[in-house]
Amino acid sequence: MWFKNLQLYRFTKPFELDSETLGQRLAAHSFVPCGSQDTSRSGWTPPLGRHANEFVHATNGYLMVCCKRQDKLLPAVVVNEVLEEKLLKIEESEGRKLPAKQRRSLKDEVIFSLLPQAFARSSLQYAYISPRDNLLVVNAASARRAEELVEDLRTALGSLPVVPLASKNQPIDVMTRWLASARPAPGFTLGEECELRDNADISCVIRCKNQDLTTNEIGGHLKTSMHVSKLALNWQDRIEFLLDEKLIVKRLRFSDLVQDQASEIETDDVAARFDVDFSIMALELSGFFKALLEALGGEDLASATGADVAA
Repeated sequence: MWFKNLQLYRFTKPFELDSETLGQRLAAHSFVPCGSQDTSRSGWTPPLGRHANEFVHATNGYLMVCCKRQDKLLPAVVVNEVLEEKLLKIEESEGRKLPAKQRRSLKDEVIFSLLPQAFARSSLQYAYISPRDNLLVVNAASARRAEELVEDLRTALGSLPVVPLASKNQPIDVMTRWLASARPAPGFTLGEECELRDNADISCVIRCKNQDLTTNEIGGHLKTSMHVSKLALNWQDRIEFLLDEKLIVKRLRFSDLVQDQASEIETDDVAARFDVDFSIMALELSGFFKALLEALGGEDLASATGADVAA
């Protein structure tokens, strides 16, 4: 349940639904497996899976939700193999090459015929709403996956006034300054990983892992018009993470100190264990978000108040 990647969204209006109402809205859009001709489907499912029926797990005011997605696996090599066989038979019988339009139509027919036999792969996407912080926190490594969950939530609720969280200062500029001076903001320390890109040619990339980032070699790259696009950091010896240029937090890891705090509360009940872990994680992240935004010069409030995303 512990989140490993964070995509953050700011509510442009206070989130006022209680857990019961939110759960009812999500239940009306619950997950239904793919039909024979579906390529993918998504819907809401209880965060605790078979251990609970509620579509929202509420703890200390935080609201955890879970979106389930199912995709049909239809490898291109299989489609192309069947397609080539059909093309060969048609072209041999008619003595002509099929034009591109007919080939595309035939490919669609092949996919349609193969879909009922395709394997289905399911995945779970977790997120939680923090009304007190006015944030939607999505556990996703890519912006695309996060946006899929946001769209599903918007569909279930009818509207969802959120925008990606933005800082006043660009993470690129701040991370580059931190690395060049070897002095991150108070409370933060450098990790052992970074990604550097050339200002003139973003395809020019240098990736450093398990290295001392304060060496002259790293500093030399920064002096040759390179900037930091990703930087490993540690916050108060409680959270390790990789920050990227789009304010996405990746490879999130809670320290043993935080994990031990959760382990000290012993329980054999799955729901209670989930409740404890969720509560501690959300409280830790609440402080972390405030510190990170402050380190980046504060929040860009214009982005949060200038656009209400409702459809």
